[in-house]
Amino acid sequence: MNNYKVIGVMSGTSLDGLDLAYCHFTNEQNKWDYKILKAVTIEYTEERKKQLNKVMLGSALEITAADAELGTFIGTEIKKMVTKNSLVVDFISSHGHTIFHQPSKGFTLQIGSGAHICAATKLPVVCDFRTLDVALGGQGAPLVPIGDKLLFNSSEYCLNLGGIANISFDQAGNRIAFDICPVNIVLNQLAQQLGKPYDENGEMAASGKVNADLLQQLNSMDYYKAKFPKSIGREWVDQAVFPLMQKFNSGAEDKLATFCQHVAEQIANILLRSGGAMLITGGGAFNNFLVEKIKAVCSGKVKVVVPGTDIIMFKEALIFAFLGVLRMRGEVNCLSSVTGANRDNVGGAVYFI
Repeated sequence: MNNYKVIGVMSGTSLDGLDLAYCHFTNEQNKWDYKILKAVTIEYTEERKKQLNKVMLGSALEITAADAELGTFIGTEIKKMVTKNSLVVDFISSHGHTIFHQPSKGFTLQIGSGAHICAATKLPVVCDFRTLDVALGGQGAPLVPIGDKLLFNSSEYCLNLGGIANISFDQAGNRIAFDICPVNIVLNQLAQQLGKPYDENGEMAASGKVNADLLQQLNSMDYYKAKFPKSIGREWVDQAVFPLMQKFNSGAEDKLATFCQHVAEQIANILLRSGGAMLITGGGAFNNFLVEKIKAVCSGKVKVVVPGTDIIMFKEALIFAFLGVLRMRGEVNCLSSVTGANRDNVGGAVYFI
């Protein structure tokens, strides 16, 4: 089979909402092509945002209940999308919502039960993409690079600006990738201090001034000295980044400006060679102030490319749909060169009904 119609599902750490992308993949002469035929973001209610922000603090019983409830919610929203648009779907491929990610301790957890999605939609579901890689000694992240390599290989670098920034590129014949730094997890919280859910177009950051002392301390955090493979969990942001930010009395606008500068500098620091293009996607690509900062620090190194809205918003959902295709074909969808696992692997649990 060389044609697949799949719904990719993504719930990111920035809590923007639930991304659903109905995608068509074709394989001709071992070359993959894709189309996003329909895509939608289901915005989370404030109640759900609070629940997902705090669920990791709950009891085992509360976490298990949240897993089932979120899976049912995802399945219900997918069923609405399928019915409304009369979609023909081969299967669903869901990332889930990460609440624990501690690969150094051998575990990762994404809630949004695949079994409940399957029960609600009566469609096959691929989910739980990270656990096998972590069990094999890997970081279980990032997972998107195999999609970058096979679907977006016209760009030398693929940068995602989501709750966390991550990047992938080829080096010495291998695909490598890693998390760079937090982005929207921090920027959104600062914007919320000013009464907004996020900093639209980076306008509040543009009104602030960079705090040089805060910038220096952010850039000096130990994570940035570590070699890849490496990845960031929400726990690290809560334990290391937010407490540091709170030590400074600067206003939220100044902290927004400072953190945007921090993100841009961390991205520039990891560009190992000059030339070529860097594709920027994820919600942060709509932050004009941040993108301009990135362009400024990357000037002379790479050309920064911001694609169309569908790719910016739904690239991760698209690629998780693609990871599901590879899983169903029994082909590698997680690269050890990226995660540090002891072998490439075919990750993902599958539910049928």
